[in-house]
Amino acid sequence: MKIGICGIACEKCPKMTNGICPNGEQGCTPNLKGPCKIKHCAFEKGVRTCFECKEFPCELTKQGPISYGFCQYIAGK
Repeated sequence: MKIGICGIACEKCPKMTNGICPNGEQGCTPNLKGPCKIKHCAFEKGVRTCFECKEFPCELTKQGPISYGFCQYIAGK
């Protein structure tokens, strides 16, 4: 099972299941290619998932497939 940068399984990601994932079957990896600001941020901060970042949750996580409220909940904020 691949885990996306946002922290959910790629197989359950709405973008992946709807066939609109910009990374296709490879799923998300931190890099500077493509339009995804979340993966660019992870690459620049040297983290594999948003959950590893000291600033999580942030404004960019509001764009991800996980609800921002849930991100705040799991971060204890």
